[in-house]
Amino acid sequence: MIPRVELLAPAKDRASGLAALDSGADAIYIGGPQFGARAKAGNSLEDISSLVAHAHLYWARVYVTVNTLLYNEELPQAVRLIHQLYDMGVDAIIIQDMGLLEADLPPIALIASTQMHNHTPERIAFLEQVGFRRVILARELSLEQIRAIRAQTHMELESFVHGALCVSYSGQCYMSYALGGRSGNRGECAQPCRRRYSLIDRDGQILARDRHLLSLRDLNLSDHLEDLLDAGVTSFKIEGRLKDQAYVTNVVSGYRQRLDQALAARGWLRSSSGHSVVDFEPDLAKTFNRGYTTHFLQGRQEPPGALDSPKMVGEYLGTVTAVQGPRFLLDTQAVLNNGDGLCWFDENGELDGTVVNAATPTAQHPHQWLITPEGVVPLCQGQHIYRNRDHSFLRQVERSQPARKIPIQMRFESSAQGFALHVVDPDGNEATATLDAEKAPATQPDRAESTVRTQLAKTGGTIFDCTQVDLVWDQAYFLPVSVLNALRRQALDRLIEVRAQNRPRLPGGITPNDAPYPEKTLTYRGNVLNRHAAAFYRRHGVAEIEPAAESGLDMDGRVVMRTRYCIQHQLGYCDGVQKTERLREPLFLVDQEGRRYRLRFRCSDCEMEILYENPPSVPNQTGD
Repeated sequence: MIPRVELLAPAKDRASGLAALDSGADAIYIGGPQFGARAKAGNSLEDISSLVAHAHLYWARVYVTVNTLLYNEELPQAVRLIHQLYDMGVDAIIIQDMGLLEADLPPIALIASTQMHNHTPERIAFLEQVGFRRVILARELSLEQIRAIRAQTHMELESFVHGALCVSYSGQCYMSYALGGRSGNRGECAQPCRRRYSLIDRDGQILARDRHLLSLRDLNLSDHLEDLLDAGVTSFKIEGRLKDQAYVTNVVSGYRQRLDQALAARGWLRSSSGHSVVDFEPDLAKTFNRGYTTHFLQGRQEPPGALDSPKMVGEYLGTVTAVQGPRFLLDTQAVLNNGDGLCWFDENGELDGTVVNAATPTAQHPHQWLITPEGVVPLCQGQHIYRNRDHSFLRQVERSQPARKIPIQMRFESSAQGFALHVVDPDGNEATATLDAEKAPATQPDRAESTVRTQLAKTGGTIFDCTQVDLVWDQAYFLPVSVLNALRRQALDRLIEVRAQNRPRLPGGITPNDAPYPEKTLTYRGNVLNRHAAAFYRRHGVAEIEPAAESGLDMDGRVVMRTRYCIQHQLGYCDGVQKTERLREPLFLVDQEGRRYRLRFRCSDCEMEILYENPPSVPNQTGD
C-alpha cells in the first residue's frame, strides 16, 4: 500500500481553520469550548461542526484538543464534551489526562498529547497497548530517537516541524503554577520562560545579566522533511493555535509545497484530497518567528536560545547613516514600503520599534532610504535596524484566496435511452448522471462538441476541477446548455455523496487491559490529578502515586522545570560533551522580582533542572 502522509495545521478559530484547509492542510487541530491546553483558543461546537463539514469534503480531518489535566468534578463535563464531538463527526481527540481512559468514552480515535512527555520507546509502546492510535512526539527528540521509537510501535507518529518551542519537556513544567497558580498543564501558562533573568554562581558572581535565558527560538524543520519521513514520521505538525490567519496561510502553504516535493520523489501520497493554489510565494521568514532552530533533531549542535528578545526581531536591514529631525536615513539592500514595521535594540537591550509612515529612496545613493517613522523615535547614527513586519508581503497573504480543488475526469456517453455523464476522482470514487431524452443530431458537429466540453468542464463554485472531458458517442448531438448544466450538477452532487460514503474513518474505542506501565512509582511529575487517573495507573501496575502539582502541592524546593536545553551549553561553558569552563556551582537564575531558582545539571543525561526556592536567598552579586 502506498504510504499516506499528513500535514497538520493549527486553527485558532473557524476562519483560521478554513484558511489552513484551503491552503492545503490534510488535517487541523483546534480547541473546543473547554479543556484545551491553550485556554485562550477555545471554540464553539457550532464552529467546530462547520469545520468538520468543510474538511470532510476533502477527506481532511479535524482533531480537537481536550488535553488539560482534569479535576474530579470536571471529568463528567469532559466526557460529555467528547461525546458531543464524536456525534458531530470529529475524527479524533487529543488528550493528556489518563483518567479519561477509565471513563465511558465513545469509540473515537485517541491521540496522545505531547503534554504526556512522549520521549521513550517504552512509554510510547505502552500508549499503543492501552488504545491510542497516534502519539505526538516530544519536540526534543533526535532523528535517532525517533527511529528507535518507530522500531517499537505501529502507531502513527506525529512530529512538530514548525513554530514556538517550550523550553521545558512538555507536561513537565510547573514554573508558572509555582509562581502564581497558572498551570501550563491546565492551559493557563503565564510563560515565565519568556522573561528576563540573571545567571549567578554560588558566590554571587553575575555570569549573564538581564537576558531572556530560558527563551528559545522557533522550530523550523522545513529542510529536514525527508529525514523525518525516513525516520517514520507520518504526521507533520505546525504549532500555532494562538497565531493569526496570515501566519497559518503562509506557513501551511510553504510546508505544503515542500512536503509535496518530498512525497512525489518517493511516490507517496498526501492523506487528503485536492490540490491548493495560492496567489503569493510563501516565505517562512515573513510571519511571526523568534529566529529559527532545528532544536535537537540532529543532536546538541547550535544553541537554540533566543536570549535577546522573545519577540519577533525579523530580518536585518542595515544601519542608520544619519538622523534628520524626525526622519532618518537607512542604508539597506531591501525595498521598503509604507506600513513596514521596523525595530532595534535600545541602549538597555530592550527591543523598540516603529511603523514606517513614508519610505522614499534617495537620489544620492542607490541603497539609501529616507524614513519617516510614526512618532519620534530615539535613533542615532550607526543603529542596526530590523524589519519585523513586511507590510507588502502580509497584504498579499491577507488578500489571498487559496483555492483547493479535487481534480476529476468526465466521460460523456450516448446510449439507446439518451445520455450519461460519468465522473471519477483520484481517490477512485465514481458517480453517474443519466438523461433519458430523444437524441437530435447536431447540424454543426464541431460547435456541438465544443459546447458539450465547455459546459461540462465548468465546475466553478464546486470543490472540483475538471481536467478532462471525453466524448463517447456515435455522432455529435445537440443538447441545450441548460440540460448540460443540470446533468453536470447532478453528477457532481452524486460524487460528493459517494465521497462522503467512502471517506476513510479512523477506528476508535478502547479495550481495558492491564499492560504494565514502564514505571512503578509516579511523583507529582506523573500529573495524576483525579481518582480516575490514579485508578488507571494502579491497574497498570504503578504502586506509588504522588498527586499532581495542581492538587495544591507546595512547590518550594521542587523541580519546576526539566529540560534538555542547557544554559551552560547556550552560553559556551559546555560544548555538549563536557564542560569547557568549570563554573562555581550551584548556579542560580534570578528574575527581575528577585525570585531565585537553583539550577541542577544532570550531565549524564544531558539535562537541566530548575528548582524553585522560596523565599529567595540570593547570594551577594559581585559581577558587572
